[in-house]
Amino acid sequence: MSGAPDHQSPIAQGQHADSPAGSDQRWRDSAGPIGRLGVLAGRRRKLVAAGWAVLVLGLGVLAPRAEHALSGAGWEASGSESVAVRNAADKHFGGASSSALQVIVTSSRANVDDPRVVGFLRELRRTLLSDRRVRSVRLPQPGATIAQDRRTAVVQAFAAAPPDEMVRAAGALKKKIAQLERPAGVTAYLTGSSAMWSDFNEANKSAMLQSELRSWPVTLAILLVAFGSLVAAGLPLMLTIAGLVAAAGLLYLTTLAFDVSIWAMNFALMFSLALGIDYALFIVYRFRGALERAGGEVLAALRETMDTAGKAVLFSGLTVLVSLSAVLLVPSPAFRSMALGIMLSVVFVLAASLTLLPAVLAALGDRVDRFALPWVTAGRHRSPLFAAWGRRLWARPIAWGLPALLALAALCVPLAKVETGMPSIKVVPKDGGSRLGYAAIQRAFGEGAPGALQVVAPAARADEVVRVARTVPGVAAVTPPLRATSGDLALAQVIPTADPSSAAAKRTIDRLRERLPRGAQVGGAAAEYRDLEAALAARTVPVVLLVLGLGFLLLLVALRAPLVALVGVVTNLFATGAAFGVAKLIFQDGHLSNLLGFESQGFLDAWAPVFFFAMVFAISMDYSVFLLSSAREHRDRGESAREAMIGGIAHSGRVVLAAGAVMVAVFFTFALSGPLPPKEMGVILGTAVLLDVLLVRLLLVPVALRLLGERAWRVPGWLDRLLPHVHFGHGQSRLAPTPEPAVARVGS
Repeated sequence: MSGAPDHQSPIAQGQHADSPAGSDQRWRDSAGPIGRLGVLAGRRRKLVAAGWAVLVLGLGVLAPRAEHALSGAGWEASGSESVAVRNAADKHFGGASSSALQVIVTSSRANVDDPRVVGFLRELRRTLLSDRRVRSVRLPQPGATIAQDRRTAVVQAFAAAPPDEMVRAAGALKKKIAQLERPAGVTAYLTGSSAMWSDFNEANKSAMLQSELRSWPVTLAILLVAFGSLVAAGLPLMLTIAGLVAAAGLLYLTTLAFDVSIWAMNFALMFSLALGIDYALFIVYRFRGALERAGGEVLAALRETMDTAGKAVLFSGLTVLVSLSAVLLVPSPAFRSMALGIMLSVVFVLAASLTLLPAVLAALGDRVDRFALPWVTAGRHRSPLFAAWGRRLWARPIAWGLPALLALAALCVPLAKVETGMPSIKVVPKDGGSRLGYAAIQRAFGEGAPGALQVVAPAARADEVVRVARTVPGVAAVTPPLRATSGDLALAQVIPTADPSSAAAKRTIDRLRERLPRGAQVGGAAAEYRDLEAALAARTVPVVLLVLGLGFLLLLVALRAPLVALVGVVTNLFATGAAFGVAKLIFQDGHLSNLLGFESQGFLDAWAPVFFFAMVFAISMDYSVFLLSSAREHRDRGESAREAMIGGIAHSGRVVLAAGAVMVAVFFTFALSGPLPPKEMGVILGTAVLLDVLLVRLLLVPVALRLLGERAWRVPGWLDRLLPHVHFGHGQSRLAPTPEPAVARVGS
């Protein structure tokens, strides 16, 4: 390292950090638990590195298996009426549930009675039965699964496995079906709910891979500019890889106990990348400045870094975990496993940030600035540019804060008319076999035919069920009841008049449930989505309130200032609301659909308000902790509210901006490729981060601190006695009470 240190710490004035002599004990006693953990990791860096190597390599062996073990199903409301119907259909009606497969066969030259078509249907039956997950196959039946023009027919393959296995079966069988020789003019497409999720998962996997390949070079470039050093820029990627590999391996182990959604891997990757970058940025930035102030004494720099930035990272990680844990309230295996996947990645990245990263920094020392860009000044922790921005906001808070507030409020207005629904067939690419088959069924059998509903009732009431169902508005046809192979039950198929994903089809499901006799239950894929949508809607408010409440409590414990904690939580809502407002304009109303390459469903996916809110809030709180903990650190030194606000921006602004730039780049790459849900996710998360960084964290929050002044940091006596004493000062002021040098002080 070059250049004189800002000031000498007791360690810099004493002996080398590796010396066991007296002042070594003095600064260790002054360090907090996170600081001591960082120093311990630095002292035992070889042991820590070896431990992480064993852990990552051990779980890394299992990581490649995760992708094949993860499931594509689980999109259901556990314990709902529709799930009960599906279970009954599998158990008592030979697997004739919503998980069953359908093959739509069309012929442009001959009808289904033609010997060549009949031969193809028989070969198709043998192919379907070759998969152990298919219980039985029913060839086309006149008046039921043969169209009136007799040129379109449906072959049904009943389920002999759970829903997630049937999705995998669809993936295997559609390849075999595509390889079958067929007469001229004959097409065959595997369709149904399981086939749809198989096609979607494949398209999603391809899109995720493309997005990852695009995001890594952009991420590295932004990190290189942010850190100014190739070595330092590589540290976040180290954390990301370690966290992702470990989480993937543990996800595989988790699949041995229960089903885990394939989306868990997608989200784990994103959060490993996002948080690995955030935490490494904050810690490495602080370490470089601390190392110069400590005169090159590595362990002294680690102690200061982990006592301040490390402590902030710990609270940030806990806040992220708390926010995501609220998603566990949603009674759906898919959502719970996705939240679990993200939480695993957060735990590993957090653990690596507090142990592995300090060990690596201790090994690197001043070599962390190797291969630096020519214009970079090593060791600069405080940004003069952001300090000047803080002074500008302090001088004119209304002039800067009001336009930002109005802009965010305007973007929140579309929320008043937002509509949600479960994914329709439009989430599958236009050339997907399940979508082509879906359209073929609609043309041959009616708009609502792909979403046939299933009604299970006591056998004694079967005739009454059929009679009542035929009188319900929105019902096109009802099939004769099928008697159960075991049990005193009957199953009838109800064909709606409207497309399964339409609001009219939802109303038909609701009417059936209101009017059918006691004991009758309505199921089918459309009813399962309806129940999940209702479960998501019922959990939205509790999840939001829980996330806000727990986030406030964590900030209160960390910052010991009720008003500051309230500012951190409330301002998060502005960016989140604005992001969903933008999403409504794009995905519900269809603006920019040509540019982004998607077909609007006319609504947002139903999981967005719950799941994406928790994700956005978690990321936003990340920045809140970085900014406000920096301000708290200045308060712990006895500085004024003005100095705390300006100093907080000066010390964290570059980190927040750089981390936000990386996440915006990563999230927006997901908006450029693949099926609709990843696009929706990329736009919502990317927009939220962009607005949060530029208009909330670096503008509205400082303005709020300016308007509150000294009141922002007051804590009632009774609350002060209840709260634990958390300090973000690294203890140098206690050991060396000399004032901060001019370069590190808040200018006037």
